[in-house]
Amino acid sequence: MTEFGGPENLQVLDVPEPHAGPGEVRIRVHAATVNPTDSGLRAGRYADRHSDQPGPFIPGADAAGVVDEVGAGSRWSVGDRVAAVVVPYRPAGGAYADEVVVPERSVLRLPDDVDFNAGSTFVMNALTARLVLDDLGLSAGQTLAVTGAAGAFGGYVVQMAKADGLRVVADAAEKDEDLVRSLGADDVVRRGDDVADRIRALLPDGVDGLVDGAVLTELAVPAVKDGGVIGTIRGWAGPAERGITVKPTLVYDSATRDDLLKGLEQQLADGVYTLRVAQVLPAEQAEQAHRTLEAGGVRGRLVLDFS
Repeated sequence: MTEFGGPENLQVLDVPEPHAGPGEVRIRVHAATVNPTDSGLRAGRYADRHSDQPGPFIPGADAAGVVDEVGAGSRWSVGDRVAAVVVPYRPAGGAYADEVVVPERSVLRLPDDVDFNAGSTFVMNALTARLVLDDLGLSAGQTLAVTGAAGAFGGYVVQMAKADGLRVVADAAEKDEDLVRSLGADDVVRRGDDVADRIRALLPDGVDGLVDGAVLTELAVPAVKDGGVIGTIRGWAGPAERGITVKPTLVYDSATRDDLLKGLEQQLADGVYTLRVAQVLPAEQAEQAHRTLEAGGVRGRLVLDFS
């Protein structure tokens, strides 16, 4: 897009062919996931981060495809099947492109049994989940509440927390309860603005930590015990109460954390995570994908096909 605004501002543009430099790889993109951060970028919510760029502005934080060019000394090879987290605020833009160049430390290998559509839904949300849980610093056996557990991010938090040995209390609408239980939640409570009351009814002392995937902010605080901790993903930093710490996480600051990506790559290969594709649309229908996302109710992720 050449200016910020509604979904109608998304258009097909020709841009110069990118090339991989030292420490970089170029990926021939086959699939790019549509995330809420993409619609925020499109609408100009983060326009200050583009203040020194004339455009075009290319959304997209998740890409999957095949490495087709590598910088000198790269550990990757042409032909590798990969997924990558892409920082859309950089001058080169994000993942909605036939080819993207990214730091090689932003890439993980896809298992042979994971196709590009599913693989594109993984890296950004899973890396965010890993960062949030690491920030919370909970130990095996402690209790974690997850709001927005039926969403893509929340689902990864549930599965990751269970792999970490935590007891997970997750929220869900009635229609999503079976899904959330299938992800491994120990207890499921009905979602809503009063979810903290439901969690307290189940655990009267409150939970040790909470990941606020539903962006309830202040409404989630009563679910947490005195001195507990909350992880947030949209920048909310409190204040909270009763000695509760609020820790916001921005995944783009850690897009080259290959130490974490290697761990996620192994867990993905081991089948720890459920990859959920809601719908695949041709890349040229990005406008429709954004409208569908903003209408709400999507379970899993919408994917743009660049094959």
